[in-house]
Amino acid sequence: MDTRLTSRGSRIDTGEGGVLVIGMGRFGSRLALRVESLGRDVLAVEKDPDLVRRWSGRIPLVEADATDPDALEQLGAQDFPVSVVGVGTAIEASVLITSNLVDLGTTQVWAKAISTEHARILQRIGAHHVVLPEADAAERVAHLVSGKLLDYIEFEDGFTIVKMRPPKETIGFTLGKLELRRKYGVTVIGVKSPGVEFEYANDHTRISSEDLLIVSGDSTLLDRFASRP
Repeated sequence: MDTRLTSRGSRIDTGEGGVLVIGMGRFGSRLALRVESLGRDVLAVEKDPDLVRRWSGRIPLVEADATDPDALEQLGAQDFPVSVVGVGTAIEASVLITSNLVDLGTTQVWAKAISTEHARILQRIGAHHVVLPEADAAERVAHLVSGKLLDYIEFEDGFTIVKMRPPKETIGFTLGKLELRRKYGVTVIGVKSPGVEFEYANDHTRISSEDLLIVSGDSTLLDRFASRP
């Protein structure tokens, strides 16, 4: 099984879910630390000596310029099933690194983008997943501050899951009686009552004023449902 010696002297097992994180700015460093805390092997790559010094000893880390395909190959980047390009503000570097990883045949390349144009370029050169952290956060917060939504997760094609308080018209009724999917195009997945464990919803689930609802559906339909009094 392939391994690579890190700057900390430990060995990274790249054959069982190792993650390569390139760029140790705010996004990359937090992601690398979180991935490692979840029990995944991580190797970080950073070319800025100041950032290397800051993170050395805290996470497996090597100093290298990932825009150089030879440097990535020497690090064994091709052996990592997942690579994350955390470089964002330097768009040229982001594109070069992503392209290098795609050329090396990385199974999953995740890349951070700072604009829709940047994201489009990364997708065209072969990034499997493109993340726009600021845009995604802004979208989520906009929904949270403008209505009854307590949490908001949007997936592809507008499919969304939200946590919300129940509209008045639903209180005291069972889901079977309410027929929310027919009326509003949304589905209540589960209900969390105070002091009670989360319960997956069914037609017999009765909603009270203190419940929290987990609801799925199209984002537009969910916004409309959540805006009801």
